Amino acid sequence: MTKKKNGEKANKKKLSNQEYEKALGNLQNELVHFQEWIKHSGLKVVVIFEGRDAAGKGGVIKRIMEKLNPRICRVVALPAPTEREKTQWYFQRYVSHLPAAGEMVLFDRSWYNRAGVERVMGFCTDDEYQEFLHTCPEFERMLARSEIILIKYWFSVSDEEQEKRFLGRINDPSKQWKLSPMDLKSRSQWVEYSKAKDVMFEKTDIVEAPWHEVNADVKKKARLNCIAHLLTLIPYKKLPQKKIKLPKRQEPSGYKRPPLNNRNLVPERW
Repeated sequence: MTKKKNGEKANKKKLSNQEYEKALGNLQNELVHFQEWIKHSGLKVVVIFEGRDAAGKGGVIKRIMEKLNPRICRVVALPAPTEREKTQWYFQRYVSHLPAAGEMVLFDRSWYNRAGVERVMGFCTDDEYQEFLHTCPEFERMLARSEIILIKYWFSVSDEEQEKRFLGRINDPSKQWKLSPMDLKSRSQWVEYSKAKDVMFEKTDIVEAPWHEVNADVKKKARLNCIAHLLTLIPYKKLPQKKIKLPKRQEPSGYKRPPLNNRNLVPERW
């Protein structure tokens, strides 16, 4: 164990694939109970995932969703705003994706685009940026008053680790789609993104919706730590499961299946 800059101890112990898969399986089973409690209790939950490019946000979202019901838990990953959306109230296009009772929504990036990429890349004016910093805490307090549970995660990755992941994407054709021109530009603006993140934390780390920072230099540990932490933020109980009995199949009653040679069957290559 070694000390981190903030005084906490960083766990340097390596995690084997077997340990990771076992821990992840246990956490995913708990997420199913967590999901059922949200539905049963009529909770409205929003989880925001922010962080630098290649920090691993998508990976943890994928593992959270893997065994959950998409009718209860869904992912929102919005593209760049349209020309029409640019004329709307800034938060408007996000509001339509907020959960109803018994739902959980995971935002793969969120309204905090304005505090990060839009600020650094000049996609918003200084007045729009300052208005966001003023309005965002009030907007989130309004969500809290509306009984929406807002959870915010920031995935922190080191300069060296991000470079390693970017190079991995460049050299792997199956991952090149993950590396957008904006990602490459963000790499050259590392310090400006750091400054923007510091201001964002200062202005929007509120009691009603505090920021939770995840050390994401080791992807597998970041996934486990984030999911385990999420499960502690909302008290839940394991609901009794109903016994399921498989019904008997209906009798054919004279029905005959049409010949398969009349169908456009997919060739069985394996």
